[in-house]
Amino acid sequence: MIGILIPVHNEEALLGGCLEAALVAASHPGLLGETVQILVVLDSCSDASAAIAEGFPVQRLEVQARNVGHVRGVGARHLLNQGARWISCTDADSRVAPDWLVAQLALGADAVCGTVTVDAWSEGFEPAAQIRYQQAYQARDGHRHIHGANLGISAGAYVRAGGFEPLPCHEDVQLVRDLERCGASIAWSHAPQVITSARLEARAQGGFGDYLKSLMCAS
Repeated sequence: MIGILIPVHNEEALLGGCLEAALVAASHPGLLGETVQILVVLDSCSDASAAIAEGFPVQRLEVQARNVGHVRGVGARHLLNQGARWISCTDADSRVAPDWLVAQLALGADAVCGTVTVDAWSEGFEPAAQIRYQQAYQARDGHRHIHGANLGISAGAYVRAGGFEPLPCHEDVQLVRDLERCGASIAWSHAPQVITSARLEARAQGGFGDYLKSLMCAS
């Protein structure tokens, strides 16, 4: 079984599109009929995210943590307990490609770090900041970016590395560092594709949204 893990905090505007895309990826013929379990972990949601998730054939957990590392850890344990051999992580403001899972698994690695493509740039995002982003971002194989929105890990490597730490930010980076220390094989690939939002109102302080905001202030 393959697990798709999606943490959610007040994502009513984008969650539906995220789940629609995940369901398409879960039914890709290249998976040869293997079961894919999509798990939504709702963290301290005060909007309609829970109601939206209920409208899709996905599993749901609810926590009150306001900590994305804790949320990913809870979700990963749940999927492992259900027998997942591979866990693919994305974010609720992102949309995975139809062949996302197939592309991750085809790399034959213990873990896969994929790239992201930014969706329509937020209103007010300065053209100069967009250029700074595009100049710095390596949208190619061999990149060194780490995104919780596009990360896959085998069950065995995840357990050996100790899993997600309950960090409020950069829990994905810490896991990859732990995987490296354990000697896991990591594919830094542009093949698994994910589109993510360019919003500047970050759900996790210090996350991708804050990085984009920092580009607005760069000289």
